[in-house]
Amino acid sequence: MPTETPEAEPKTTDGRIFLVVIDDTEELKPALEYACLRAKRSNGHVAMLYVMQPAELDHFAFVGDAMREDRRKEAEALVHAYADHAFQVSGRMPIIYLREGDRREELLKLLEQEQVHVLVLGANTGKGGPGPLISSLMGKDLRRVHVPMAIIPGSLSEEEIRTVTLY
Repeated sequence: MPTETPEAEPKTTDGRIFLVVIDDTEELKPALEYACLRAKRSNGHVAMLYVMQPAELDHFAFVGDAMREDRRKEAEALVHAYADHAFQVSGRMPIIYLREGDRREELLKLLEQEQVHVLVLGANTGKGGPGPLISSLMGKDLRRVHVPMAIIPGSLSEEEIRTVTLY
């Protein structure tokens, strides 16, 4: 069952909401920077989604619960570090969604349930392609995405992002 943390601010805003999927990849950093600068420029908000993988040892409930709690603490620490950065750059606390399940499915559910104006994803620029999430969203799941997507190459520097966002 998906879990979700309370948002830092109300779901509805006057400006646009730029949703970034949080993970531990290097390409996240340029994507988050882009979203923060776009939110600042448009008087909008950054929203952040982190999806924890479900515990695999559910037949041992106490072990599964302990593992889930450890993963949640790690997820919260990661998300809060990025939330602090988002606040510093955009000037507003981001909306935070913390869920458990399949990353692609939880993202698609969130896009159906919540107000999002732009989905911002960081793309791997190496030989392996942009990443499984982008590949899926640009392929078989494209029909389920009803918001514009900004795909930010993970190789962009902070200055290049500032140039693109006119900051």
